[in-house]
Amino acid sequence: MSATATDPQLRGIDFSSRPSQRKPIVVALGRQHSTDTVQLTSLRRLPTTESFLDCLLEPGPWVAGCDFPFGLPRELVLQLGWPLRWRELIDHYATLERSAIRATFAAFCAARPVGGKFAHRACDGPAGASPSMKWVNPPVAYMLHAGVPALLAAGCDLPGLHPGDRQRQALEAYPGLLAREVLGRQSYKSDDPKRQDAARAAARRQLLEALEVGRTRLGLRLTAPPALREELLEDGSGDCLDATLCLLQVAWGLRQPRWGWPADVDVLEGWILSA
Repeated sequence: MSATATDPQLRGIDFSSRPSQRKPIVVALGRQHSTDTVQLTSLRRLPTTESFLDCLLEPGPWVAGCDFPFGLPRELVLQLGWPLRWRELIDHYATLERSAIRATFAAFCAARPVGGKFAHRACDGPAGASPSMKWVNPPVAYMLHAGVPALLAAGCDLPGLHPGDRQRQALEAYPGLLAREVLGRQSYKSDDPKRQDAARAAARRQLLEALEVGRTRLGLRLTAPPALREELLEDGSGDCLDATLCLLQVAWGLRQPRWGWPADVDVLEGWILSA
């Protein structure tokens, strides 16, 4: 099966909660080329929150896999006494300052035993993801705080969580899930230019070559024009490659019943594509 004019554009989004020229949001754009092949067509860098919102408002049909959490652990929400309906919870969370989020979550962790400081969502374990309440290294709590309200403000449809424009859909993705399947714990990126060494460059090449032959759980092969392929390899931050990993996850989800979510997903927490 080849792609048709009615197939949605695929988007993979490597997110930054505070985008800048140095650390922009990266969007990988592509198409399902056949049942087992995804074609990367372009890479875009969005250096401001406003440019990200403009991107979300672009007419569809498109489906995006976003590298930020779409929900918080139910255990955390219950203990804090926050709303137990997803939209009400997000609306409450969006009103908080980052300093209040940090203080609240730090107090929650301080009262818990060593080895169990953080609460986790059900999808964190299968995906190998950081808890969505983590505020540093990586600050995914702030990414949720910036990313999900932006999707809602743009009127996007969040399947399984909140209805919106079905021509502009967004789901949670996590590039580390696929990267670790190929590389284990081997590092392939760093935001510090001094650490963007030959070993990480070799790991990016190994990861890209695995994607090109479809050697992941998704069974999808990636194709890219030579210039884009070199861009994936040369980007020492790994942001372009991470956006592309999200692109593959959303391509896989698009072909699955209910996006590949288990039947018993807790809709307060959400789910990570392909976990």
